[in-house]
Amino acid sequence: MTKIHINGQVREMTSAEETEFAETQTILTAAKEARQAADAQKATDKASAKAKLIAGEALTEAEADTIVI
Repeated sequence: MTKIHINGQVREMTSAEETEFAETQTILTAAKEARQAADAQKATDKASAKAKLIAGEALTEAEADTIVI
């Protein structure tokens, strides 16, 4: 069992607490991965937009959204 610290006291987690903890960790991990994927996509769109602007090509809406004037 996993130990838990509450108000300066250490005790073992109940099975319900362990289940809730595991579910929360899964949700947080998925949210973190989604945030990282969105950040990576934004960086890709920004680089692509820059390259297209230099080449004089049309931008996609996602690429145009990354440009701040």
